[in-house]
Amino acid sequence: MTLQTKGICDQGHDNKSPGSELLFRLPYILITFVSVMRKLLLVLVLLLSSGLVLATHQRAGEITYRHIGGLTYEVTILTFTFAPSPADRPKLEILWGDGTSSELPRTIKEDLPNDIRRNVYVGQHTYPGLGEYLISVEDPNRNYGILNIPNSVNIPFFIESLLVISPFFTPNNSPILLLEPIDYGCTFIPYIHNPGAYDLDGDSLSYRLVTCRGAGGFDIPGYTLPNTVGSNVGSIISLNAFTGDFLWDSPKMQGEYNIAILIEEWRNGLRIGYVTRDMQIIVQGCSNLPPEFVPVPDTCVVAGGVVDFDVTASDPNGNVLTLTGTGGPVVITESPAVFQQPVVGPGSVSSHFHWQTVCNHVRLNPYQVYFKVQDNSFPVNLIDLMTVNISVIGPPVPGLTAVPAGNNMLISWNRSPCGNATGYALYRRNGFAGWVPGYCETGVPAYTGYQRIQTFENLTDTTFTDDNKGSGLIHGQDYCYIIIALYPDGAQSIASEEVCATLVRDLPIITHNSIRNTDAVNGSVFVGWVKPTELDSTQTPGPFKYFIYRAIQTSGPLTLIDSLDGLNDTSYVDTLLNTVAGGFTYSIGLLNNTPGMRFLVGYSQAATSVFLRLQPTDEKIILSWDFSVPWENDSFVVYRRNPLTLFFDSIAITHLRTYQDTGLKNGETYCYMIKSRGAYSDPELPAPLLNFSQQACAVPLDNVAPCPPVLAITVECEQLTNILRWTNPNRSCADDAALYNIYYASQQQADFSLIATRSPATDTVYLHQGMASIAGCYAVTAVDSTGNESLFSNIVCIDIDSCPAYQLPNVFTPNNDGKNDYFRPFPWHSVERIDISIYNRWGVLVFETTEPYINWDGKDKNTGQLCADGVYFYACDVYELRLKGLSSRKLSGVIHLISGQ
Repeated sequence: MTLQTKGICDQGHDNKSPGSELLFRLPYILITFVSVMRKLLLVLVLLLSSGLVLATHQRAGEITYRHIGGLTYEVTILTFTFAPSPADRPKLEILWGDGTSSELPRTIKEDLPNDIRRNVYVGQHTYPGLGEYLISVEDPNRNYGILNIPNSVNIPFFIESLLVISPFFTPNNSPILLLEPIDYGCTFIPYIHNPGAYDLDGDSLSYRLVTCRGAGGFDIPGYTLPNTVGSNVGSIISLNAFTGDFLWDSPKMQGEYNIAILIEEWRNGLRIGYVTRDMQIIVQGCSNLPPEFVPVPDTCVVAGGVVDFDVTASDPNGNVLTLTGTGGPVVITESPAVFQQPVVGPGSVSSHFHWQTVCNHVRLNPYQVYFKVQDNSFPVNLIDLMTVNISVIGPPVPGLTAVPAGNNMLISWNRSPCGNATGYALYRRNGFAGWVPGYCETGVPAYTGYQRIQTFENLTDTTFTDDNKGSGLIHGQDYCYIIIALYPDGAQSIASEEVCATLVRDLPIITHNSIRNTDAVNGSVFVGWVKPTELDSTQTPGPFKYFIYRAIQTSGPLTLIDSLDGLNDTSYVDTLLNTVAGGFTYSIGLLNNTPGMRFLVGYSQAATSVFLRLQPTDEKIILSWDFSVPWENDSFVVYRRNPLTLFFDSIAITHLRTYQDTGLKNGETYCYMIKSRGAYSDPELPAPLLNFSQQACAVPLDNVAPCPPVLAITVECEQLTNILRWTNPNRSCADDAALYNIYYASQQQADFSLIATRSPATDTVYLHQGMASIAGCYAVTAVDSTGNESLFSNIVCIDIDSCPAYQLPNVFTPNNDGKNDYFRPFPWHSVERIDISIYNRWGVLVFETTEPYINWDGKDKNTGQLCADGVYFYACDVYELRLKGLSSRKLSGVIHLISGQ
């Protein structure tokens, strides 16, 4: 377990700056200061009157709250103190978090064994408005001798809870902690603790360890977890973030320890509050073994059902055991669970848990029941804890039906058996799933293929017309439905039974739109359909006529192209079409041709033929195809023409709308065709439905560029040369790179230009020379044998700092001996010009130039005579050709002129 060193309040405000954090805590700090001064005066009086110097007492505690109404909350402070201490607290000051404080009276004072006192303080407070409020208590001081808190006798006790009042969720109640925050452990025996948290609102809870806190609510300096103290080092501490089980595998050192557990509440993914438990663990030496429970598995029950199980524990030492139980089901007010307790007995104990659940028990998160068994061994009563999770789920919605009506489906159901449900969610899929919810499975999982089509926010809603959002349902599909009930906290009921229905078959159902012949002029298409079988002879007595409508591709308007008499002729071949350029869409209309009562009954759904597209590339062709049909295509057969037999052979079956045919020869022609395979979900319709695309041909060609090389550059400063080296793609990711293009930009923002080409592919070095500056950016591309050029390699930029900068000497000897006769710079590069002025000791300008070589021969520009030996001063602006562009740099210094004259 990693110790979280950040304070609890800090964790709630991670996004605040230090200044905002100080402002956030300022009211608290001012009140704390006044409070602490008051308490110090009280402690001083007690010390002077009693003569005691160890008037310390606080061991453990926590703050919980519950909503009373409006902005009013009732807060309960629970503390455990050292009973003999004179620092008893009949009242305890609380900071409400809104800049105010109160003293709460003690309502319960209970003295327990081992000098422990249990104190309960209760009070109410009305907050000024919405916001986050840190409710806290600080009291001097902790008890003496806590091993993992340095100098604990002088460290105040501090606990805090967060209350969030928000308009976005109903008023919140903090979790109630049903198991006490002070406990005993035994050396070398695993220690376990659980806060026994029960959330009245059913919110999700999470648990984590935080640092115990002291004066001002800040982390206690030097605080560590118990397993880092003395001989405890090497033992392991863990806290289950979901169950709250705290486990210390092997305490080794006797003494008292404190830990802090942060219990956070979550609703719809948002943190809405927390409670901090600061608890004490008292470890003593003993040789006893703890009792053990017989495990009870987590369970699930439908609201209205009964949960029954036995709870049994035994002790390996035969000690007398005491069995107790608590948790949400036990403390709940409506139909609480029955558990006979305490049960006391030697060696083993057992009791029966019985819970008659009701609808109001339904919630998203499971209930926890905490069972505790404690032995009577000396000096430590060892325990075992067991948590049983019980999920109470909503019953299924009864009476779901689906009745076809024209192009719609009329859905109805009975009200949920649970009146606390808030609404329903309706789901639909094509075809019967046969899904039955598993044990404790609620809602409608995505794996069933069902999709939610409507949510109802009123429990009295029990009917719905499914018109497919206004577009109508499809004849030939078997529509299946499931409904669930929804609950206020997001819980969902068990799914209803699955019901299915099909629309009345009173219109033709199109089944085929298949290309028979591929040609730009003489192409043809086969169209097929199933005749209507459930016509109302009263309203449509006949005779009948089919109208055939066609649209070019998918976007054009449907146009009447032909008609057929009677119901039994259910196919049509459309000819003289250009089936090369695109697909065709068809729909079949039904005409009631009764004399004197001639009218169009309706249309079938439209269906578009499969249209194949080819994308040739290097040694492969990428096939993709489009269609739009009212049935569902589940697979496709890819055909390729055999160049020997000229027949089309099947080469692949896929469920996708694309396929890549690889291993081909560039320059050869390959022809393809697609066969789709599908069906309607109505099992009474013919299946499978097979339809063909047009034939399409393409020639693969090398249009794939090689992968880019990887470039590296070194600089040869003396030769002012940039040496480029790159990788050969043929050795890794290509096989036909033939040459390289080298690109250069003199500045970082300038455009690249081609400066050289290198071949063959094995030539991977280039020397760039003759530049005005070594600064520049480079990239290399690889080009294959067909001219495909790769992307740029990585771009490498060089600046002038890669070589020594422009510098001037400090001495020269203009005596015409051929050695050092001129004042010149050291070897230089990348300089466009300079502006240098040289002065004698009296400030008279004796030389100036813009030439980077300078070449001053020591003569005065005014007289033409050699200047006297001595010290001269210069100021020089150097204009350098850097990567970012022309940039100036200032130089200044002294020159020693020594002529010997």
